[in-house]
Amino acid sequence: MTAQRPLLELIGIEKSFGQLQALKTCSLEVQEKETVVLIGPSGSGKSTLLRCVNLLEPPDRGNILFKGKDIGRDLRAAPLIRQEIGMVFQNFELFQHLSAAENIMLAPMKVLGLSRLDAHDIALGLLRKVRIPDKADSYPDELSGGQQQRVAIARALAMKPAVMLYDEPTSALDPEMIREVLDVMAELSAEGMTSIVVTHEMGFAKRAADRIVFMEAGQIVEIANSADFFGGTVNARARQFLDQILH
Repeated sequence: MTAQRPLLELIGIEKSFGQLQALKTCSLEVQEKETVVLIGPSGSGKSTLLRCVNLLEPPDRGNILFKGKDIGRDLRAAPLIRQEIGMVFQNFELFQHLSAAENIMLAPMKVLGLSRLDAHDIALGLLRKVRIPDKADSYPDELSGGQQQRVAIARALAMKPAVMLYDEPTSALDPEMIREVLDVMAELSAEGMTSIVVTHEMGFAKRAADRIVFMEAGQIVEIANSADFFGGTVNARARQFLDQILH
């Protein structure tokens, strides 16, 4: 029986910013419907790796294969790629002059050519999915941080991506708002949305991740399934980091 090809393959990815080498020969495979959580100390390259996947930062060397096609070479195709690889940022990046529904509707109308009515129906459905159906007509400054981030998630989902990338999506939130965002993300993962998540929320990692990737100094140091990682069979540096973050 032939093994299923990964949905996403990173092969020897390297990225430098001036004299700083942010990524050093990073390789990772992500299967369809898998949730992979990237953890590690600040400055370890987690966000840069995520931005390379979305082609916001083109890699200097290496290959990014998505559905078997090398997407890292033709950056003119980046807008098309981003339709299939959605990304949610630390800061919500919502348009302040648009309502929650209008923020979600914008890309389906502009990029996919949907009518305003069809885009509005999609927006309302996604607001139900992220548990704020009553906020369709609210503007970002009328929403809590957690609600804004859920609108941002709904906006990314509106393009029906094959992969969702989350770059520390709860780091700008007050503690009581973190859970509501993580619950939505965990629910999407449980429904089969392929996800790569940069986070310090170990509770989410335990709950939703299929595999944990530990990074340090621009390198992938450890890749383990969630049970093994939290069960203790990880290398010494990863264990030290985990002990520090859990205590």
